[in-house]
Amino acid sequence: MVKTNFTLSDLALGETATIRDIDASTPAGNRLLELGFIPGTPITALQRAPMGDPATFSIRGYRIGLRRSESSLVSLHPSRRAA
Repeated sequence: MVKTNFTLSDLALGETATIRDIDASTPAGNRLLELGFIPGTPITALQRAPMGDPATFSIRGYRIGLRRSESSLVSLHPSRRAA
């Protein structure tokens, strides 16, 4: 089965993708929008904790750590993935 919804939690270390959408139906999703997680913005996966949660990402010139539950709210363009 092919996964159709590619989220920030699926992004491999060192990989960059473009934000497609944010699930703003939760307070965490709204906060991500306030922090600059805007559709069309590139984001890069930098680090992950040993068990994969949390992870560090680079966006708009700063680094941010997110839990998997937060990063799963960020949908990415799978066709715009670039190393």
